[in-house]
Amino acid sequence: MNKTIKNLKNYPMEELNRIKASLKEKGVKIYDFGTGDPKEPTPDFIRKALIDAVPEVSQYPSVLGRKDLREVISKWFEKRFNVKLNPDTQIIPSAGSKEAIFHFPLVFIDPEEDKKRVIFGTPAYPVYERGTLYAGGIPTAVKLKEEDGFLLRLDKVEKSILEETKIVWINYPHNPTGATAPASYFKETIDICREYGIILCSDECYTELYFEEKPHSALEFGIDNVVVFHSLSKRSGMTGYRSGFVAGDEKIISFYRKERANFGVASPDFIQQAAKAAWEDENHVLERNKIFKQKRDLFIEFLNKVGLEYLYPKATFYIWIKAPSWIDAKDYVKALLENGIVVSIGENFCSSLEVSEESCESQYFRVALVPTLEECKEALTLWERVHNSLQR
Repeated sequence: MNKTIKNLKNYPMEELNRIKASLKEKGVKIYDFGTGDPKEPTPDFIRKALIDAVPEVSQYPSVLGRKDLREVISKWFEKRFNVKLNPDTQIIPSAGSKEAIFHFPLVFIDPEEDKKRVIFGTPAYPVYERGTLYAGGIPTAVKLKEEDGFLLRLDKVEKSILEETKIVWINYPHNPTGATAPASYFKETIDICREYGIILCSDECYTELYFEEKPHSALEFGIDNVVVFHSLSKRSGMTGYRSGFVAGDEKIISFYRKERANFGVASPDFIQQAAKAAWEDENHVLERNKIFKQKRDLFIEFLNKVGLEYLYPKATFYIWIKAPSWIDAKDYVKALLENGIVVSIGENFCSSLEVSEESCESQYFRVALVPTLEECKEALTLWERVHNSLQR
């Protein structure tokens, strides 16, 4: 087995699944705030679109995808971000954003070249690093700091590192912290990437889950050397459908589309029909955001009540919470887990190659607002009892 990959720690969500299975065996009621997989139903009209599209004869889909889906995505993108994209040359449907993110370095990283670094923030979605390792690139984790608003600051990265970098991953709104980025950040980051000939990859799967001002897309500030990744998982409650798209620089999209034929990841036609229905409708997105806002507000009230520090979430369904100063984060999270409240410890989102006090925010943990509103209320009542008992 590849030595680098063999030494990786378990994928965080798989570890959470193991913990949840153990709790179930003990008969503990589980409140799962660990995995970002909401319980709100996929809207009826999306499910109906999928069912109606299931063919009598199933045939292979194409990597290019359905033209009508690409046209709908193009219209949505222009309406949402005021950016015109050619549906024939600048958009590729994907089987969710995760596979597209994972496979991207396999196309654009040459292990024989000097320019093979991939920069990403830590804490972060683990796939940026893992896709880099599978592609033979050099993963370069940059610590995201609270004082910087958890923004990946390329202006603070050494020039010698930037000169060796092929890809930079940014993700705002951010998983796991929920941080958002202002327009000025995107402009500065794009300028630095262009200066050093770096492909800027912007993971934007949370732009549609917001409670205040609408988050930006990197493509609003330039298209050359910029690629964005979107998903219906969070926007439309379609995690199990595995549906998204990649868009941006025409030349990069052309190369990527050509090579994706090797991966066997073309989205099934009936999934694309459901995706088309989802991208054509905004009402269900607004309704879902209302529900997530209720959960967010409930948690903020609770966290303020018990005195836990957190990053105020303007977007995403994540809350990045700091454990109390009087207890280690691992011990605090363990106490919650023992009572069936499943959260994700911050180090799960740190680089697999180096986890230390200096490389990651070890006192934080993440809550994903995925249980129902009633389950959230039940869990917070239990959480308060656990919190108070630890203080004694």
